[in-house]
Amino acid sequence: MACHFRVASDNAKMGLPEVSLGVIPGYGGTQRLPQLVGKGRAMEMIMTAGMITAEQAHAYGLVNHVTTQEELLPLCHKIISRITNNSSVAIAHAIKAVNAGFKNTVNGYEQEIEAFGACFGTDDFAEGTTAFLEKRKANFPGS
Repeated sequence: MACHFRVASDNAKMGLPEVSLGVIPGYGGTQRLPQLVGKGRAMEMIMTAGMITAEQAHAYGLVNHVTTQEELLPLCHKIISRITNNSSVAIAHAIKAVNAGFKNTVNGYEQEIEAFGACFGTDDFAEGTTAFLEKRKANFPGS
């Protein structure tokens, strides 16, 4: 649940069985699950200690993709390839801005404005906009 996004094989089962052991989910489990699936589903999953299928996890928004075991790594490689083709500077700023929206002490909109502005002065922005205008694929440093 602490990952930026999640991919599961179609035979995966997921759940938070801790209450069946007399404890509660730790390491952010009681906080992250409601953010991902909503309070009602999270409460049910936690209180029943039940397991859900990969398809249910996908429907709930707990995982982004479900695929066969054989296609799991190829799908992950395809996703990472798509990510690494983009600006690592912009991705880092986007991650910080998205995460800021989940912190009570931070204004996510202000973080986004700051990050957006910071991107304008980068070599990645110059390359990305030039490539767009020249109708070619951007070649970002480090990608």
